[in-house]
Amino acid sequence: MDPGTRADTRDMYMVHTAFRREFGALPSLVRNVPAGDDQRAQTIGDHIDILGRYLYAHHDSEDRHLWPKLLDRGPQEVAPIVHVMAGQHKAIERLSTAADKTTARWRADPTLESREALADVFDQLIHALDEHMRLEEQRILPLAEKYLTAAEWHAMADESGRAIPQEAVPLVFGMTLYEADPEVIQKTLSELPPEARAVLLERGPQAFSSHSERVYGTATPQRSGAVMRGLRDRRPSF
Repeated sequence: MDPGTRADTRDMYMVHTAFRREFGALPSLVRNVPAGDDQRAQTIGDHIDILGRYLYAHHDSEDRHLWPKLLDRGPQEVAPIVHVMAGQHKAIERLSTAADKTTARWRADPTLESREALADVFDQLIHALDEHMRLEEQRILPLAEKYLTAAEWHAMADESGRAIPQEAVPLVFGMTLYEADPEVIQKTLSELPPEARAVLLERGPQAFSSHSERVYGTATPQRSGAVMRGLRDRRPSF
């Protein structure tokens, strides 16, 4: 494959950083909601719903595009790690389904018990997700750069974006850009239709800033490195 046509996987780190920051903050966000505070539970519940849709869209596009191509094109020794990654997706999906159900119960009746049950699910989910993303960065992204073209990689990202509800796209875009490398931001923007670039570049950060004010009480929430260091320091045993 011509090196010029190979996949550029740097945008995956950008997405993973957003997931580490946002999902990593969920256990504390939920635990800080006072029992009986219906309004705050709805605000955090809406935030959880957006993150869940983003994560599902991201993993579903990998299931459809990435794993089949690596299994088809890679040598036999590639298969074990690809199967591990697909299995991790299923485990994360099970935890995400549990989170959806527990979030619905908490939103309907934000008691101390329902709050702690939800926070416990997110404790498990973020550690499973972080383990998956670290392994993907170490083992899968080099394989993707070797066996996928730039066009195929872009098609996977494009499908993920289309699966996000239109009204949430500016927020998700701003959420993803918050800690991104400027060079990667420019590369991502260059892949968008011209008419969408200026709109998303303006509306995305604005949407994320307003959303963060509601969720975190600040337009500049704690960054992913600090969030994950705190979680790893108090890693639970399951």
